[in-house]
Amino acid sequence: MGMGDMSLLSALKSKMFWHESRQRLLAENVANADTPGYRVQDLKKPDFGQMASAASMGESKMMPTAATTHAGHIPTSMAPLKSPMISGTETSFEITPQGNEVVLEEEMMKVTSNQLDYQAAASLYSKTLGLFRTAIGR
Repeated sequence: MGMGDMSLLSALKSKMFWHESRQRLLAENVANADTPGYRVQDLKKPDFGQMASAASMGESKMMPTAATTHAGHIPTSMAPLKSPMISGTETSFEITPQGNEVVLEEEMMKVTSNQLDYQAAASLYSKTLGLFRTAIGR
């Protein structure tokens, strides 16, 4: 069993991948803020504890990346979405006259929060690998 197969490391890798995918989707929301009729999208937060236990049993259920939903949206290089991991978010803010519901301040707060969570997971991953290196004697 390699170090990457351990449930803690697998869960941390999955969490970092989820934050990376969410960051791309939030960036699309910001980029399409002026697109008429664009709807805010976000990824559902998976149960990372369940992912860690599934990883220890050899299962891997990672969510797909996002894709554009309208021809007028800014395209990305990610694969098309094949599962219902994206859900529309409900806001209490008024929809702009263009029919666009993106609130830039709210999206930027999500981006910042997502970035901090990613950095925490990456730091924990790095420190865990450092502990393993110390235990091995490197």
